[in-house]
Amino acid sequence: MVSLEKFNSGITIQAEKYKYFLPNAINTEWKWNNPKINRLLEEASFELGQLNSFAKLVPNIDLFIHLHITKEAVISSRIEGTQTHFDEAFLQKENIHPERKDDWQEVQNYTNAMNTAIAELNNFPISSRIILLIHKLLLEGVRGENKTPGDYRRSQNWIGGRTLDDAVFVPPHHQHLNQLMGDFENFLHNESLDLPKLIKAAIMHYQFETIHPFLDGNGQIGRLLITLFLIEKNVLSMPLLYLSGFFEKDKSLYYDNLTRVRTHNDITQWIKYFLKGISETSKQAVNTLAGVIELKEKTEKFIQTSFGKRVNTGLKLHNHLLQKPLITVKEVQEICNLTPKSAGDLINLYVNNGKLKEYTGNYRNRIFAYDEYLNLFGD
Repeated sequence: MVSLEKFNSGITIQAEKYKYFLPNAINTEWKWNNPKINRLLEEASFELGQLNSFAKLVPNIDLFIHLHITKEAVISSRIEGTQTHFDEAFLQKENIHPERKDDWQEVQNYTNAMNTAIAELNNFPISSRIILLIHKLLLEGVRGENKTPGDYRRSQNWIGGRTLDDAVFVPPHHQHLNQLMGDFENFLHNESLDLPKLIKAAIMHYQFETIHPFLDGNGQIGRLLITLFLIEKNVLSMPLLYLSGFFEKDKSLYYDNLTRVRTHNDITQWIKYFLKGISETSKQAVNTLAGVIELKEKTEKFIQTSFGKRVNTGLKLHNHLLQKPLITVKEVQEICNLTPKSAGDLINLYVNNGKLKEYTGNYRNRIFAYDEYLNLFGD
């Protein structure tokens, strides 16, 4: 049994020309005597329960899940250095500035990886099979595509610095990966451990980031696994909770808390930070959903009372905008089965009533954004 207060994170091993960190196994019983952890765990569980309850009351919740996943994709990718903004993620590739297409594609890959992984949970538990699949999807056709997508690394990696000599952190040698990832999977699915799922998720994320099993994409996969784990264990009823926004608020604090586990064996601080993130993010998700419902009802009522003979097409377009809040006249033609002129007239009706704003500033190939909706999700 491991006591959080007496936790030993691992050992530093001298390789031929450098030192690397080998974490201790985590698939064991855990205990603690820190009352603050119990209080933070209670608060996090309550707020997450509130989110689950609220989400069940939201009609057509699937309309809004896509926006939450896209926001997570943008922020998690941004933590790793991409420059894509939330609204840009909804643009077609041909409308993205050439210098930003790689960043845009990384966000699309993350969204695809998340959606695929959620679907896979219906058939399989989290395992190397799913982890390797989402890693392959994440790096497909982007800057990390030459870093063995879909495979655990077979060479040494490092974090910070230009070489192993000046690295901030050197993860375990690849010869240990099979053993470490086996212990990691066993920990996830060991139901005999008397360990609250939220604390298990915190330990899981720390251990994955410490193992760093890939040459690229470890941070994004590690953050994605938090949501997948909570869904698989029925702690989260729908994919509406993502911690990347909390981590990004102060990236240095996020990395410092992870690092402190390795340098000071202080996993207690990491778990407290993680539980605080669950609480804050759950509250924010509830507020966002409440704002979405209010806007949806208000806008639908406005369309019904102000759009005259265009009520039906106006409502149909609004329903589409809730899933894809940037749109062109051509897309409106297809969605609402309208002529080019009628589609343009419908867009103008939205614009004149302050429901859409032209996004590009161009006279041709214009794109229109549902700003009021996008703003609910922030950036």
